[in-house]
Amino acid sequence: MLPFSGLAGLPKLRDYRSKRASSYDRTGGNKDFVQVDGGETKTLAELEGPGCIRHIWMTALFADRDYLRRVVLRFYWDDCTEPSVECPIGDFFGLGHARQKNFVTAVLQMSPQDGLGLNCYWPMPFARSARIEVENPGAEGHPHYFYIDYEQYDSPAVLDGMGLFHTQWRRENPTTGWGEEYAELHNTDIDKWAQTMHHGGDKRSLNLSNKDNYVILDAQGNGIYCGAHLDIDVFERQKNDWYGEGDDMIFIDGESWPPSLHGTGTEDWYNCAYSPREEYQGPYHGVLLYSGTKEWPWKGKNSVYRYHVEDPIRFRKSIHVSIEHGHANKLSNDYSSTAYYYVAEPQRGGPPLPSVEERLPRPDEQEYPVR
Repeated sequence: MLPFSGLAGLPKLRDYRSKRASSYDRTGGNKDFVQVDGGETKTLAELEGPGCIRHIWMTALFADRDYLRRVVLRFYWDDCTEPSVECPIGDFFGLGHARQKNFVTAVLQMSPQDGLGLNCYWPMPFARSARIEVENPGAEGHPHYFYIDYEQYDSPAVLDGMGLFHTQWRRENPTTGWGEEYAELHNTDIDKWAQTMHHGGDKRSLNLSNKDNYVILDAQGNGIYCGAHLDIDVFERQKNDWYGEGDDMIFIDGESWPPSLHGTGTEDWYNCAYSPREEYQGPYHGVLLYSGTKEWPWKGKNSVYRYHVEDPIRFRKSIHVSIEHGHANKLSNDYSSTAYYYVAEPQRGGPPLPSVEERLPRPDEQEYPVR
């Protein structure tokens, strides 16, 4: 079995050949990029298996940053006609909202200058073949620089028991808000609130299902869920617009509510606590982007992540990962996410992408309503 144990596995003299596909100038010059014109889809690499991609680096230059949501990466494994990865390029590399900034996680990084160096360390095994494409649906062409570092093996037996890498990019803008926030009551007297609810008080704030939760991942097959980053644009101001009271729920192999894995709040899901208002980057969890102000702590674009690298979540038939948007799905805001997972057979990674216009982030200067 192929070891993916990082530092501990380095001394092992495994049997593989180190390979790279890159955009270097084949003429010996210094035009070390692939030109991708507006409206063009270009194949960056076609790799012969059995093998495993171990690292991807990319960069590109555009006049505006919206290209991070316009330009799409697609990965195809083992001659499957459907892409297992179909994701806007910025989101694939770990940060939504068409933003670039320097950050470090164990598996995804944006590196100086100003996050222009895009790095991915998710291992991506393939038995027969791998094809990586980039689509530029805009009018402006762009130079695309890349390294794709991979291992090649003599026998597919090296990959026995390995799943194939997939992603799902999703967006709901706005989310369907319907619940009532209980925090305004329990901050004053939780016992009185609980007694009122027990005797038939207003139960709109109770959520005993995953109804209208924001969906992070919905997949079929035999696999492993490895986490996601969640990108929230809080544009609807309320008395309490803190999005972090939303519980995460993970349903494995078709189970009913309550699921085997039920969380206690959004900031708990990304392993922080008590409404964090600062950025923090850990190997597997953190806050990549915080845009709040003293007057409005949750205003604007936020990006958080939780990667299950040390604690991957196993499923054998199906998995459904969702999260409330505010307690009892109270809030209507812009939610998007990228989930990372492995399944035994190549398949489409999530629903087809929406149009470019439906992918673009809300403008920062857009007026924020108060209700």
